[in-house]
Amino acid sequence: MLADWPALKAFALGLGLPEVALAHPWGHEALKAHGKMWCWWSPYVDAAVFRADKNERDMLMEADPETFCLHPHYRAHDLVLVNAGRIDPEWARPRLLRDWRAAAPKRWLKDWDASGRSQSGA
Repeated sequence: MLADWPALKAFALGLGLPEVALAHPWGHEALKAHGKMWCWWSPYVDAAVFRADKNERDMLMEADPETFCLHPHYRAHDLVLVNAGRIDPEWARPRLLRDWRAAAPKRWLKDWDASGRSQSGA
């Protein structure tokens, strides 16, 4: 399990995806993919922030309330929080890959996929 922001950041960077950069939006460290928020830790509670539509978020929180939660700040957004020490890398990896791809400009992603680099682990 990933216990904190340093562990999650190292895990995300370890995926070796291009167009990922360290940023400091609102004075907090985060990772951006293609210039968009991609991977970050909540400044409100000790938890990572992941994208999930509201239906999935509700299902996750109901199924495992010790792992998944929501702070009022995120209620209007398609996000779910994953409590510190409860982030399963096998759960996080496909989400990070999906969100990285979603952040990519379509033309860039088409070229990336055509190059075959996306098949080499990323």
